[in-house]
Amino acid sequence: MKNSIILLFLLVTVAAEAQNPDWPNIKRFEQANSKVPSPAKGEKRVVYMGDSLTDFWINKDSTFFAGKPYYDRGISGQTTGQMLVRFREDVINLKPAVVVILAGINDIAENNGPSKLEDVMGNIISMAELAKVNHIKVVLSSVLPAAAFPWRPSIDPKPKVKALNDMMKEYAQKNNFVYLDYFTAMVDENQGLPKNLAKDGVHPTLEGYKIMEPLVEKAIAEALKAKQ
Repeated sequence: MKNSIILLFLLVTVAAEAQNPDWPNIKRFEQANSKVPSPAKGEKRVVYMGDSLTDFWINKDSTFFAGKPYYDRGISGQTTGQMLVRFREDVINLKPAVVVILAGINDIAENNGPSKLEDVMGNIISMAELAKVNHIKVVLSSVLPAAAFPWRPSIDPKPKVKALNDMMKEYAQKNNFVYLDYFTAMVDENQGLPKNLAKDGVHPTLEGYKIMEPLVEKAIAEALKAKQ
């Protein structure tokens, strides 16, 4: 019986990999990354690593990225495990001075199945540690408020969003990383995002990104000065 279960697991794993061999979507930015030059002298390059909240940012407000050494490497729908797998290709190899990590909401939404918050935090810690050992300053962004998920109505994200943010803030303080608190600046009385900041309650509108932008630029400046 035990051998049969193991065989079934292997068959399911192989089938899943055959259906989606590029599970972390490393090829998404492969061509764009190949065209990124080495940083110029004095350049303070920043990579934004994340999911749809980062992925949609450059389209909602391209002016924020224009003329700056900012690279958007968000992929819609991704969990922290997928980001960790592609972290070398989409962050380390670009040789940024700073990485801004905005991750975790899709783990809470169980996009790739249920996961413990400790495992989600472990993936975030692994990304931060990889950055640090490669002399990249780290900004850990809070998960944005979310009172509900349109695509997962059975899940109540509020307690997990708070818990994960608390874990990130504590870890950042202990390790001298910058903790970027979007949550406090954007949350409404229902512990979610108001309609003017996110029509679907999850993905920021232009008005939402306009709140985030000065906060992230302040956090980047702090990270560049920090001893990590």
